[in-house]
Amino acid sequence: MNYRGMVSSDWNECLAPTGPFDPISFIYPDLKDKLDSIFKSYTSNRIPLSKAVSQIVEMLPEPFTVEQMDAYLDKSFAIYNGVYEMIEALNSNNILFMINTTGAQGFFQRIIVKKLIPPVPLVASNPFIKFPGVESDLRFSHTVLETSNKGANTSEVMRKYDLEPSRVILVGDSGGDGPHFQWGASIGAYLIGSMTKTSLTGFCKGNRITINKQFGIVYTEGQTRDKEEENRYDFKELGKFIVDRLS
Repeated sequence: MNYRGMVSSDWNECLAPTGPFDPISFIYPDLKDKLDSIFKSYTSNRIPLSKAVSQIVEMLPEPFTVEQMDAYLDKSFAIYNGVYEMIEALNSNNILFMINTTGAQGFFQRIIVKKLIPPVPLVASNPFIKFPGVESDLRFSHTVLETSNKGANTSEVMRKYDLEPSRVILVGDSGGDGPHFQWGASIGAYLIGSMTKTSLTGFCKGNRITINKQFGIVYTEGQTRDKEEENRYDFKELGKFIVDRLS
């Protein structure tokens, strides 16, 4: 493919209101508080992602199944308003859309099978939950074992498709995206904060990184997440902005 540009984006609390461990807390609600604490720890860069994942795997009484994932998706799958249409717009304008996230491979395997999102060429995610077939699916050829892997994944795809930094857009929301933004800033990629949390704002300020565009709520210290307000933003507008910028 000869892509016009590329978007490498986080997923949870960035394009979707849900968290990467929500399928687990849906099946095992007694684990929710511990899972929320672990999520905040690695997105604030207090612990590495690999440590967070090992703690979660130890909590699970048995391997997570396809049936459990489908039960969660059938009841609770959600994306922000206009995200589906944004992905469609990128696809139709020959812009490579790569999901680059700490979320589980198995989650994305099933939402692709169930056609809950448009076709996505690449999903870099974490194998702590995965289902048969993922090893042979080229869409899952990249992984995110540490948050620092996001930049390496984007860089590899850029080289493969011969994309200049000016044709690359990174999208993130939390401190877990900080290393990705730091790498992107170093090469001159365009940085978009989506529903930006204070952990990303603080990371960028501390490392003298400029976020080029903000979309959605930019949270301030102590501000509680407002999912209702988040969903008032229409990601079709962000898709139009990206298409115009990469035209």
